[in-house]
Amino acid sequence: MNTLGKKIRSLRHQKGWSQQDVAKRLEISIPAFSKMETGVTDLNLSRLNQISRLFNLTVVQLLADSDLDEIKDYAKEVNEKKQKLLKREEEIIDLQKKVINLYEQLYKK
Repeated sequence: MNTLGKKIRSLRHQKGWSQQDVAKRLEISIPAFSKMETGVTDLNLSRLNQISRLFNLTVVQLLADSDLDEIKDYAKEVNEKKQKLLKREEEIIDLQKKVINLYEQLYKK
């Protein structure tokens, strides 16, 4: 079983669906779907789009080697870092203003 097939199988199990359920939703036979899960059949872009929509994912998320939880954790961490960076930038701007004010006070006399 290849990585993509394992991921599709895992997603199917998370939904509590049987192979028959997914095959019906994809409008294909159960053996055809089974071949996708086991990696016997290569998936074209159209089928990847169909599967990703079925599981409410993007094709990129479906193809990513990382687990979905890892992707969500990474996105959360990136967002937290962005917020910290914005806060630090604001602190730097405030410090720059203070330096300018001190400089002006020093040389106005």
